[in-house]
Amino acid sequence: MSRRFSDFFLLQRVVRPLLSCAAVVAILGIAFFALAESSQAVRPGKPLEIYSVDVEGGQATLFVTPEGQSLLIDTGWPGNAGRDADRIVAAAKKAGLSKIDFVLLTHYHTDHAGGAPQLFAKIPVGAFIDHGANREPGDAQTEQSWEDYQKLVSNQGVKRIIVKVGDILPIPGLRAEVVSSDGDLLQKPLPGAGAPNFACSTTERRPADQTENARSLGTIITFGKVRILDLGDLTWDKEIELVCPINKLGPVDVFIVSHHGWSQSNSPALLAAISPRIAVMDNGADKGGSPSAWDTIKNSPKLEDLWQLHFSNEGGATHNSGESFIANLAGPDAGNYLKLSVGEDGSFELYNSRTQATKHYTAK
Repeated sequence: MSRRFSDFFLLQRVVRPLLSCAAVVAILGIAFFALAESSQAVRPGKPLEIYSVDVEGGQATLFVTPEGQSLLIDTGWPGNAGRDADRIVAAAKKAGLSKIDFVLLTHYHTDHAGGAPQLFAKIPVGAFIDHGANREPGDAQTEQSWEDYQKLVSNQGVKRIIVKVGDILPIPGLRAEVVSSDGDLLQKPLPGAGAPNFACSTTERRPADQTENARSLGTIITFGKVRILDLGDLTWDKEIELVCPINKLGPVDVFIVSHHGWSQSNSPALLAAISPRIAVMDNGADKGGSPSAWDTIKNSPKLEDLWQLHFSNEGGATHNSGESFIANLAGPDAGNYLKLSVGEDGSFELYNSRTQATKHYTAK
């Protein structure tokens, strides 16, 4: 017999001698439904945990499966006395990790790949995943990040995996499919996608981006019934190719906002195609969070909430979410993080380490 029903019959034996039949029925009915509601509120199994680490306008997103397998997308900046590596390691320890199984570098800009050597010096890494060679050799900082990464994987003997579109990352406990890599894009619609995207006709067309941003390694990550999209810094022109005229991605539940919420990405056509329930923007106080991109995300068809790692100074009073949805308000650097816990049943919840409050989202 289940705990819920044993509690029910115990309560019945205690109160029956004391109350009238009508009162017994009323009280037992209330108790039964209270127990049932309590039981339904607890999701079976451990969740997928996703830490959005504050690396001050770079990216570092840590995924930890119920079995303890881990994927880190990007490593933040170099320098700063190892600040970003320290924050990533602190998140890993909170998740109970002593190593990170996979580190995926979306591209070689310094705010995404620059922190790799410092991170590797502080915590073991099983393998690195990337899109191939640096395609922006004319930019000195990007070339330096690329050279430092090459030295790391060659001198330390770390496993390196180069992936292409359509590959499934070798991470037990979730499905992570590559949808963009080295400028190539998904050609056939994913399951559940393939419908015409009517926002394409009203979305501005832009020239092809020539930087590493357009080479970003993007993934659709599926855990249970929840779909999560991370495209790194994939640019507006590449987004259009992915979702126009046919939406090849389909709807998602969680959007890790592209390019820190900058207007070089986050086109209306993309947001109409993916229609996220929530968006998580890894912006800094003075990096990302463009008002036009903020508007596009905020007005996407099914959005419930837009969460931000920082209050955007550029956004000001009219283009920031409410304080409860922001991890770091204006003021001294605090390094607060956001943590998303995803249940296989399609429900999820987001914890703000600054407010220590959690918001629950029911399965749909």
